[in-house]
Amino acid sequence: MPRMTAARAAVEILKREGVEVAFGVPGAAINPFYAALKASGGINHTLARHVEGASHMAEGYTRAEAGNIGVCIGTSGPAGTDMITGLYSAGADSIPILCITGQAPTARLHKEDFQAVDIASIAKPVTKAATTVLEAAQVPGVFQQAFHLMRSGRPGPVLIDLPADVQMTEIEFDPETYQPLPVYKPTATRAQAEKAIRLLNESERPLIVAGGGVINADAAELLVEFAELTGTPVIPTLMGWGTLADDHPLNAGMVGLQTAHRYGNENFLASDFVLGIGNRWANRHTGGLEVYTAGRKFVHVDIEPTQIGRIFAPDFGIASDAGAALELFIEVARELEAAGELKDRGEWAASTQQRKASLQRRTHFDDVPLKPQRVYQEMNRAFGPETRYVTTIGLSQIAGAQMLHVYKPRHWINCGQAGPLGWTIPAALGVATAAPGAQVVALSGDYDFQFMIEELAVGAQHHIPYVHVLVNNSYLGLIRQAQRNFDIDFQVKLEFENLNSPELGVYGVDHVKVAEGLGCKAIRVTQPEALLPALEEAKKLAAEFRVPVVVEAILERITNISMSGTDIDKVNEFEELASEPGHAPTAILPLA
Repeated sequence: MPRMTAARAAVEILKREGVEVAFGVPGAAINPFYAALKASGGINHTLARHVEGASHMAEGYTRAEAGNIGVCIGTSGPAGTDMITGLYSAGADSIPILCITGQAPTARLHKEDFQAVDIASIAKPVTKAATTVLEAAQVPGVFQQAFHLMRSGRPGPVLIDLPADVQMTEIEFDPETYQPLPVYKPTATRAQAEKAIRLLNESERPLIVAGGGVINADAAELLVEFAELTGTPVIPTLMGWGTLADDHPLNAGMVGLQTAHRYGNENFLASDFVLGIGNRWANRHTGGLEVYTAGRKFVHVDIEPTQIGRIFAPDFGIASDAGAALELFIEVARELEAAGELKDRGEWAASTQQRKASLQRRTHFDDVPLKPQRVYQEMNRAFGPETRYVTTIGLSQIAGAQMLHVYKPRHWINCGQAGPLGWTIPAALGVATAAPGAQVVALSGDYDFQFMIEELAVGAQHHIPYVHVLVNNSYLGLIRQAQRNFDIDFQVKLEFENLNSPELGVYGVDHVKVAEGLGCKAIRVTQPEALLPALEEAKKLAAEFRVPVVVEAILERITNISMSGTDIDKVNEFEELASEPGHAPTAILPLA
């Protein structure tokens, strides 16, 4: 039997589980693992500037391509605690990533040794499993189980904590005989599919709500096939955006308090039946449940049985992988079609598109400083259907979701539930690493951008090109807008006069100088007519220099973006709405 260190065995298992890329920061307690990583070869490593950044890079890497599992590595103590935010973010959105941490030697675990912390206990609430391995011979089994757990049922993250002495202990392990464990996914039954389709077919104005579970299951094509077969309009959630193209005639828009379309909310309110697939009825999607559920029946399909009924009790629930359920739904629907029993939904579907053409928000403004709506309009012009957008939270994300267009799954990569500031830069680097030939475009407000701005240097060092659109109003815009309810404007201003860049006025941080200092390219835009040329130039610079390129748009200080604080029928439209085609020239449908 071959003998090798437990650390080397772990690396060999990573490769046999399909890992090709890792992100991390070495340190004393994890150096034995890094030695094995170097000796074994076959896994490309990207050195992050912050360990939290490494965890978000791993997230972006997983989210970018079906089957990927991002790996982040750090030393003991604060490295693990830094990665907790990434583990929380991944777990909340059902994203499998593997976090590997070093640890103090086993004999010193309870002696308050330098950087010795019980990271497994800290990580347990935000992972599917978190284990400190105390016996070297257990390392292969713990890693094998980790990949099985990450892929089975509702996907999610795992942390493995390796004491330094455990990493260096030799064990008997034969990599050539290693096999990944079979993946478990719950599957709908034929009887469940028949009942769900019967309920859909009995309705008059049905909708499908397609969540992130459809994308996680790599089932977007099945979703489109089922929608087209039954003629049922689709409402993608924010995490399911891209399951079918925005310009598809059955795309009825997004619903919610914030990241929603006017026509999406109105289409939903006109429905009488909702089939939710791979979604979790997030509160910013549903708003108040009384309005959301009134007058309509619900069927809920989710891979996690305990999600059924968590927010409200559906009329019928099915615990199933989205792809497995959709295959059965298609089978049953085809039989009904052959028997001539499938209802014609043409009139209902056409009405959703009529709303899509008439209920639009204005994007064309010539104001200086820039209005953010104009930025998204020009992004629609500059970036085509192959673009992969990456963003996390804030007014920039909310407005982007209202005004940008997405055409394919995994082309809107968004941190959904956790929404940590700083997520966007490292996640975009992870996405661009996973899809090196793709057009990756990140979107940030100034505060999100500043949180982990140092990670731009990772893109410069490792030649990871992407375009980063930075909308700068020198404000915590979303918090300022929320503070209106308290009649305050408190501790949300980022303004100051920069002694080294007086031309910025009160906009403070010179993001162009910082980005250039970190080895990247940057362009500042102050005039609306300069937006499109700057975005086109950014694409060329990214391709030429193979580094991140920042396009900073200087916005008006205050813009209130459309949203509701309570119900989806009470969205406050702060800005002038589109009343003629020139007001929304990049809308999916011409204004009717």
